[in-house]
Amino acid sequence: MERSNTYVFIYAIALVVIVAAVLSFTAHTLKDRQIANVKNEKRENILATINIPYEGKDVQKLFDTYITESFIINVRGDVEPYITVQDGKTTDTLTAFEIDLKKEYARPLEVRNLPLFKASVDKKTIYIIPLRGKGLWGPIWGYISLEEDFSTVYGVVFDHKSETPGLGAEINSDGFMEQFNGKKIFDKTGDFTSIEVIKGGAKPDNLHGVDAISGGTITSNGVTAMLENSLQGYLSFFKSNKNNIQ
Repeated sequence: MERSNTYVFIYAIALVVIVAAVLSFTAHTLKDRQIANVKNEKRENILATINIPYEGKDVQKLFDTYITESFIINVRGDVEPYITVQDGKTTDTLTAFEIDLKKEYARPLEVRNLPLFKASVDKKTIYIIPLRGKGLWGPIWGYISLEEDFSTVYGVVFDHKSETPGLGAEINSDGFMEQFNGKKIFDKTGDFTSIEVIKGGAKPDNLHGVDAISGGTITSNGVTAMLENSLQGYLSFFKSNKNNIQ
């Protein structure tokens, strides 16, 4: 039995409406879970920089155990527990954990609100700084943790959206990230050096350099730029609160 064009047209429209309604309902139903997953991933990355295993455990409980304090700073080194932002008629109070780093890095350095997390590990105080930059094909990001001297790296975590597998994507491999442990972002005179990812390899005694990824020069350069640019906003805080940069 042949169907008229009108019937086919109405059937197609009805099908589209039903599918759209199902997708909308599913997205709305899963929204809270998606938000929770994003927050947990953030907690996992922060915990990873201080070498706290989290797999199979209550991530939020671990985070609350090891992260003792969080606050927001500006380029002058001023510290606030939270900030108030206004979007149209809506006013929100944001903590360090809730800061949208993508939005902040779209603003000039002088007016950025920068998150900082303070952790206690093995009776050591560790400071954790979020990072954001650009790779070859898209954004790269991560966290770096520093010891109480605000110079010695305790750990790093890097990730990416679309870097080349086997090349730039190796920035989130253990072999690459472990090189940063023990490196320093200040030299002996107290000048900021950051850490450079060096093509051809860093010398064994270079406290401010690590080996670049073979074949991933642009992404490696992106990590170098990300570290320097991200840490710049924290320098006033580091220098005014340092115990002993050596």
